[in-house]
Amino acid sequence: MVDDKEHTKSSGKTIHFVSLGCPKNRVDTEVMLGVADGDGYTMVADPESADVIVVNTCGFIGPAKEESIDTILEMAEHKSKSGGHKKLVVTGCLSQRYSKELAEEMPEVDHFLGSSDMLQLEKVLAGGAPKMLVGNPAAYTIRAEDRRMLSGPKHSAYVKIAEGCNRTCSFCSIPSIRGKQRSRTIEDVVDEVRHLAANGTVEVNLVSQDTIAYGRDIDGRPTLAQLVRALGEIDALHWIRLHYLYPETLTDELVDVLATHPKVVRYVDMPLQHASDPMLRSMKRGHGGDRLRRVVETVRTKVPNVVFRTAFIVGHPGETDKDFDELVEFVEWAQFDHVGVFRYSDEENVASHAMDAKVSAKVSAARHRKLMSVQRPIARKKNKARIGETIEVLVEGPSEEHEFVMQGRHAGQAPEVDGVVYLSGAEVAPGTFVKATITQSAEFDLVGEVEGGDGWLEAEEAKERREQAREAAKKAVKRKVSLRIAQ
Repeated sequence: MVDDKEHTKSSGKTIHFVSLGCPKNRVDTEVMLGVADGDGYTMVADPESADVIVVNTCGFIGPAKEESIDTILEMAEHKSKSGGHKKLVVTGCLSQRYSKELAEEMPEVDHFLGSSDMLQLEKVLAGGAPKMLVGNPAAYTIRAEDRRMLSGPKHSAYVKIAEGCNRTCSFCSIPSIRGKQRSRTIEDVVDEVRHLAANGTVEVNLVSQDTIAYGRDIDGRPTLAQLVRALGEIDALHWIRLHYLYPETLTDELVDVLATHPKVVRYVDMPLQHASDPMLRSMKRGHGGDRLRRVVETVRTKVPNVVFRTAFIVGHPGETDKDFDELVEFVEWAQFDHVGVFRYSDEENVASHAMDAKVSAKVSAARHRKLMSVQRPIARKKNKARIGETIEVLVEGPSEEHEFVMQGRHAGQAPEVDGVVYLSGAEVAPGTFVKATITQSAEFDLVGEVEGGDGWLEAEEAKERREQAREAAKKAVKRKVSLRIAQ
């Protein structure tokens, strides 16, 4: 059951959440928010004013683990400043993976919950719970009946359609942290999304560890395409987005849904990880480079105007200069719209940890820079080609860049990862869809003018506001480019 975050109670009991990692982790945090709300807690932004502090951690790769540990220590400082009356709760993937070690090294943490123990927060809030509440990671999968409170704007939500993963990729610790794949039924997902839509959600982003494998582990073996078609029957829903499709042979049924369904955005998020045959074998991906080329060609050919997001890992053990050159050639050939590049993280409990021919951090960093330098002009060219187009944009709200600038996303921009469209010409309520003509572009972001804006303003005021908004939007997109280059 989904509740609007504005419906929190005011009982004097307060709680502060920090959610780290992926969107799947965010859904888990929102379940815990629902638990806290059901117990009468009010969410607060300041950890020092909270009675309970919860850190939902990520433990996937080295940098994520470091961020989680730093955040726990930071929250522990807030706890100590209060004189010790607060509770500090650590949950999620890091505590699932290293519960004993964390308990020994961090006595300031009052309770540890694992990656599937969100509902155990109720015991913590009730008092008298043991310090360690880390259970079997495969023991729980989110259900529509679980109270959930959105942490972001109500017009867009992530929906977790399955948990865990059956793949054995050499570099990945997810199966050990999250367990084997556990799909939800179509009926259960539809029930949750109906609740979301009734509360104002117009875009759902379907996530899991291996979305294309949805349904294979449960009775009747429902398909992802069948699930999407069922969700498409919900009238208030406008956009359905699919994330984390594994690059295996796409069924005609799924391709047809991506190409023709009026509510499915023409957006494919498919982490490919590499392109050379030796590296794909070493990564235990179960396919070679030829299949990846066929998949990309199929998507490009059969899904009109598709936006293709992918991700790659550089520096995996055994990656040679030749392997990397093949990856660069593949990226130049495929002309992806959005690319994420990650440096290999040598995790101790994954198959690749025992492999020889480790790639140095220096070489890995250089390959990361090189691949991004190849992708940047591709992304700029694709965005520049949109200038003059009139496209549909989901308005997210006022921009932080300027008071007269709104921002939103078009169908080819997923939340938080693909850039935004800065909008001038109108003040529109968040969650509204507008038509905007693109006037400027950068590597990630666009500037657009809303059609039919400012009809409620006097002519001179409207003209002045439009000019101010146009200039502010141009400066915003330039500033975002400078910041991203600096990073």
